[in-house]
Amino acid sequence: MSRSFDTLMATRPVILAPLEGYSDAVFRRLCRSLGAELCVTEFVNVENLLHDCRRAKRKMTLAPDDRPTAIQIYGANPDTLEEAARIAEAASPSYIDLNCGCWVPKIAGRGAGAGWLRDPEKMVEMAARIVRAVSLPVTVKTRIGWGPESDMPIVDLARRLEDVGVRALTIHCRTAKMGHTGAADWTWAQRAREVVSIPVIVNGDVTSAEAAERALNETGCEGVMIGRRAIQHPWIFAEARALLDRGVVLPPPDRKERIRVAREHLIATVAEWGERFGVPVMRRSYAGYFAGLPDLAELRAALNACPTLEGTLAILDDADHSPYAPSFAQTPSFA
Repeated sequence: MSRSFDTLMATRPVILAPLEGYSDAVFRRLCRSLGAELCVTEFVNVENLLHDCRRAKRKMTLAPDDRPTAIQIYGANPDTLEEAARIAEAASPSYIDLNCGCWVPKIAGRGAGAGWLRDPEKMVEMAARIVRAVSLPVTVKTRIGWGPESDMPIVDLARRLEDVGVRALTIHCRTAKMGHTGAADWTWAQRAREVVSIPVIVNGDVTSAEAAERALNETGCEGVMIGRRAIQHPWIFAEARALLDRGVVLPPPDRKERIRVAREHLIATVAEWGERFGVPVMRRSYAGYFAGLPDLAELRAALNACPTLEGTLAILDDADHSPYAPSFAQTPSFA
């Protein structure tokens, strides 16, 4: 581990959230190159991990340059969570994060993720077991409560999690029942922060550098976590760091920069996953990467119809040499 947990938390980090299907090693490397100091893996299903599932094992494999990165695990059984935490520890992440916030019904409905919020007592007991089982720092990512809004245990829960040794708490400021609807209420992160001495990281509706700064200033939290916006606009990390560190508002990425990042992401994804999977999976990113370009519809249509890496790169080359922008060097910087 290149930096201690306390050192990482002292930097007011702008963190890449655990994003299932997105925050793999390739995307973490991309976001880190754009200013994300700290990244979290995709969710690791503990049952799959203990059954030697290849995908689960791959999720927690960290390359030497993939640091600092935390491994997030989820499950409904404290026994299997404890066993999985020991396996995760062997990968030497910066810390182990417990997913107590995923609201998706197929996960929360069986007691994993935000399902733990239906029984805060058991959630605290589970966290205490994981803390005792490993030597690495253990953190928890959660929501402000299961719901309704009148029943939010997060303030008392924060105290109790600190008492059992949890080293930091990430709070997505919606209830589990809200999913991604409604506005995140950052005041709950502030209230939790006021009653604990461990770092609290605020999450939810952080969609710009200005929002990141406002979330930190309004809550007093030690860090901010960015999820869905990073998928569409990974430049948010550079923009947030510039504003937080230097008070500088960066201009939005121009056409050249957008095509550069899309190209690098594509090449690295194909190198990691192969052409058959890598080319189509990248199509979900183009709408965000090329947002605002005057020929967005035509460019997306061409990219979505192309099945090969060579052809996709040629389309991007043509787009970069269009009347809208000058040419640029075709060398990936993060792959």
